[in-house]
Amino acid sequence: MSAPQGTGDAAPGTVMEQGPPPADATVGGSGGRRRFWSARRVPAGLLALVILVVAGAFLYDIAAVRAHRTAMGWRRDLARHLAERHLDDTWVLTGAALAAALGLWLLLLALTPGLRSLLPMRRTRPDVRAGLHRDAAATALRDRAMEVAGVRTVRVRVTRARADVRAVSHFRALDDVRADLDAVLGDAVRGLGLARPPSLSLRVRRPGRKGR
Repeated sequence: MSAPQGTGDAAPGTVMEQGPPPADATVGGSGGRRRFWSARRVPAGLLALVILVVAGAFLYDIAAVRAHRTAMGWRRDLARHLAERHLDDTWVLTGAALAAALGLWLLLLALTPGLRSLLPMRRTRPDVRAGLHRDAAATALRDRAMEVAGVRTVRVRVTRARADVRAVSHFRALDDVRADLDAVLGDAVRGLGLARPPSLSLRVRRPGRKGR
């Protein structure tokens, strides 16, 4: 399946991915709930570059030795240090810890999907997946909230599980504004078309003394 790509026909903040549907992909089913996988191009490129440089240096030195030339000084020093240092040496333990941490980081990148800012949307076709960026979802909810009478400012933060909305109302009763916001934003969350709609967390308050 191809990597997520933006399309000219899609709404701003959405990406679409087209390809053969997976075995469990059904229209509106659980197949659309899975997150998009990141290509991890930067970590993969850096790792490939490091391996290429290290392997190239070792291969060049080994070929030089086979051609009856003296081994490079860095490889002789490395072999001597590895032979002389004990396993409980501080530098050996530090190097082992760094190697283990790097290995765990690479395993984490390989086993996790990434792209946490991209929320999967419901499938309308089995061969097409769509995703909505969190910032785009937050903007859509903020615009809908600003349509409610009495709302002065709104801050929205959308995560995978929850949409946190903080509104400031400068007139009307807070209970009335909160009720209207709850209805409008509930409808807006459903209208986002997400495979797993986030729960709504709403807080409404009066502006501060200086209009904050």
